[in-house]
Amino acid sequence: MSAFAELALPDFPHAVAVTDATGVRLTHGEATRSFRWASVTKLLTSTATLVAVSRHLVDLDDAAGPEGATVRHLLAHASGVALDSGDSLSAPGRRRIYSNHGIELVARHVEEATGTDFASWLEDTVLVPLGLSSVLLEGSPAHGAVGTVEDLAAFGRELLAPTVLDPHLVAEATSVQFPGLPGVLPGFGRQDPNDWGLAFEIRGQKSPHWTGSGNSPGTFGHFGQSGSFLWVDREAGLAAAFLGAERFGEWAAELWPRLSDAVLADLR
Repeated sequence: MSAFAELALPDFPHAVAVTDATGVRLTHGEATRSFRWASVTKLLTSTATLVAVSRHLVDLDDAAGPEGATVRHLLAHASGVALDSGDSLSAPGRRRIYSNHGIELVARHVEEATGTDFASWLEDTVLVPLGLSSVLLEGSPAHGAVGTVEDLAAFGRELLAPTVLDPHLVAEATSVQFPGLPGVLPGFGRQDPNDWGLAFEIRGQKSPHWTGSGNSPGTFGHFGQSGSFLWVDREAGLAAAFLGAERFGEWAAELWPRLSDAVLADLR
């Protein structure tokens, strides 16, 4: 029996999908049902920002947010801005302070630079080109996306081996920005360093963590408080997505690392 088949998976509605660079390797659960992506949305927002960068409408080092901060600081949670307000808790580049508001400031900057409302920009430059037909942005660009696990896995497949997105910008977005910054990884406590790319959380040597012990340090992605995650492990050649109807809690912190290791054991 496979390691994945031996897992005790939740009894609430959920879906799992795993893909490599060429196509889906595993699906389980309600793969065509739309679930809330919560903070996994930040990866879409970063990607739409990168498209604006590739078109020379936005620069990652544009001033944005609090004094001394840039688009890069905001995407990397290094601007010092608070979780859900414009309050500055630290000078830019000093600490990793997780911030929904910072991501919303990036979206506002993209709107101003492109002359297009952000939801439309996201749809036109990311969702339609990547064929993510189930995905809608309902509210905040930090946590408002809904869609299927099939489309979340398809997004992961593009990040694993870009065909539409600029591979150089994807590589930059998934590399550590402002190395060495300490901070709190929501749900998993203080990490030093708390590595992050451009909205993409990077596993590094973090412990505890929501990915598996077998995931490479370069694994990147995000999880959401709605009970969602996407990780991309280029070393393993896999991307894995999970969506569920139960909010993040102890069940997820306990299950997700085991699920990730089972996927790696079966499919790598």
